[in-house]
Amino acid sequence: MNSAEIEQMNKDFEFFVRRLAKPGEDILKSLDSNQCHMLHMAVGIAGEAGELLDAIKKAVIYQKPLDLENVIEELGDLEFYMEGLRQACKVTRSQVISSNTSKLSIRYENGYSDQAAQQRADKA
Repeated sequence: MNSAEIEQMNKDFEFFVRRLAKPGEDILKSLDSNQCHMLHMAVGIAGEAGELLDAIKKAVIYQKPLDLENVIEELGDLEFYMEGLRQACKVTRSQVISSNTSKLSIRYENGYSDQAAQQRADKA
């Protein structure tokens, strides 16, 4: 691909995204306070999960001692945001755990295996 073709492809993609992405103004107008709260909690979960992942990466990839105090802090932050999201969705931790237990009991009826993980019997 020559530089003119690459430039055209970039322009086409920019137009494509502009045409398909929902405008922020429209999103903002459509939100209520509970939706804002849910978004806040979900963004918090993603951010804290990234911080937890970074702590584990340092221990596993860089062979640094696991900073258990930081891991506990990040897990606590995740719990905070997950509880906030559960409250916004009007579900309890018990409901979530029960649903997850049911799903995984079907998926791993005979215990964990790579094959069961890939086949996902609960989705069939």
